[in-house]
Amino acid sequence: MTSTTAPAVALGTWAWGDSGEVGDGYFGSELTASGLREVAEQALSTGFTLWDTAAVYGMGRSETVLAQALKGYDRGDYQLSTKFTPQIAGDGDDPVADMLEQSLDRLGTDYVDLYWIHNPADVARWTPYLIPLLRSGRVKHVGVSNHNLKEIALADEILGDAGFRVEAVQNHYSVLHRSSERAGILEHCREHDVRFFSYMVLEQGALTGRYSPAHPLPEGSSRAAVYNGMLPRLRALTDRMAAIGDDRGASAADVATAWAIAKGTTPIVGVTKVGHLDGVVRARGIELTGEEIAELEALADAADVDTRGSWEHDMER
Repeated sequence: MTSTTAPAVALGTWAWGDSGEVGDGYFGSELTASGLREVAEQALSTGFTLWDTAAVYGMGRSETVLAQALKGYDRGDYQLSTKFTPQIAGDGDDPVADMLEQSLDRLGTDYVDLYWIHNPADVARWTPYLIPLLRSGRVKHVGVSNHNLKEIALADEILGDAGFRVEAVQNHYSVLHRSSERAGILEHCREHDVRFFSYMVLEQGALTGRYSPAHPLPEGSSRAAVYNGMLPRLRALTDRMAAIGDDRGASAADVATAWAIAKGTTPIVGVTKVGHLDGVVRARGIELTGEEIAELEALADAADVDTRGSWEHDMER
């Protein structure tokens, strides 16, 4: 999936793996089948067609719920992106194919447009398993997620020997967490026409401007435990993002997404409500100036917070 064929924004369904019960799930989201169906209908009618999920999101629940939301639409009307996670691999002869088959079954399809190695447990071990999946057509394009520059290069070399290549990279990247940029991964992607997908551009809601010490993230959720203590230090940044948004009829969240687009990446924005799609539309239309980008990055650096996930290793090693 090259820079020219990827959409401006992908839609994330990490939170769709939550059970819907308050306090039960990473995000603490309350989701309904009818509500998510409405999100899918609005997304497709607005031209957002790439959905990102993973076998590990709710241990299959996200894929199942996504398939239900897309039921009845022609398969050519949307693209599916899902992931092989080595940490939950089975012990069969071909764990990657096995996990893909389970994902295909849950997604109700016979191919995925984009398949990822989710975490770099052992690049030399897992990457070769992608080759027969590409040859069979069950996987159209492949990418690597949470890999550093050395690991990306090794995966590309392994695939290259078979006539394929790493076509996409998906890493945590936000104005608060720019390690992939500092490590030269964004530059590598630009030079090799590899699409960089940025996830957690809103830092699980902490950069939306909706939350503050007086109005923290939902108690009992994993994101609350990570971010609520940081909210006082993020205030100057989110206030400035809100002010930039006000001038354009947009929100702080829209500005955070627009920043990721301005940096040449494809943000994966989590959508659980129709209103989230309105924000994605606004973000796509925002053009930040170089001065605004520099100001936001300076405020982010001044906040001095570490939002690296427990599953991520240091990209700058």
